[in-house]
Amino acid sequence: MKHKGMLSVITVVLTLIICGIMLADYRFDDNQAVETILYWGTTGGKVSEVQSKLRQWGYYDGPIDGIYGAKTFEAVKLFQRKNGLKVDGVVGPQTAAAMGITLSGTGSGQNYQPSRGGGTASGGDVYLLARAVHGEARGEPYIGKVAVAAVILNRVKHPSFPNTIAGVIYQPGAFTAVSDGQINLAPDEESLRAARDALNGWDPTYGALYYYNPAKATSSWIWSRPVHIVIGKHRFAK
Repeated sequence: MKHKGMLSVITVVLTLIICGIMLADYRFDDNQAVETILYWGTTGGKVSEVQSKLRQWGYYDGPIDGIYGAKTFEAVKLFQRKNGLKVDGVVGPQTAAAMGITLSGTGSGQNYQPSRGGGTASGGDVYLLARAVHGEARGEPYIGKVAVAAVILNRVKHPSFPNTIAGVIYQPGAFTAVSDGQINLAPDEESLRAARDALNGWDPTYGALYYYNPAKATSSWIWSRPVHIVIGKHRFAK
């Protein structure tokens, strides 16, 4: 009887140990899911990163405490509304991309900075802008690459568009390169140089907010915009 009692105790202990291991594994997976999407109640360094971005851009005035509470939730919604994103207060992949952050792993992502209000562009700004140029204007003359970058920057400054470079580029439906995935191609040196020239103030379009290739444009609306300059295969309009 004593042996049977000891066997029962050992069985219970082993069962508890196995359950503990399974629970630990479950919690690890759950933490991974939390890193993928940030929402009300989430805590940690990624939330602090979101809060810092939102405070820097004027959407958030609360503490950088890594706690996704009411103020962070409302600030995220304001950012989403301004940047043409789904307004749900959740930082998922699209909202994170517009903020210029990554949600998985330990990296903090590209440090995109807002360009409105005279802010200095970061290395992340240059690289993202160059990716857009490479995707949208590959094969265009150099001045045409600068022109595409200038249109993006003109939109950042305009009240009708998102107020960050990332927000403008990732605004739903704004650029073909985002829709077809060419935004993810590594930019060449010429695209990087064009992005820097545009960020340094060169605007060959003289304030254009739109451009299109007449051989590919399918929107009847874009044809109604007054064209004031043609560079390469693109027509630039306000």
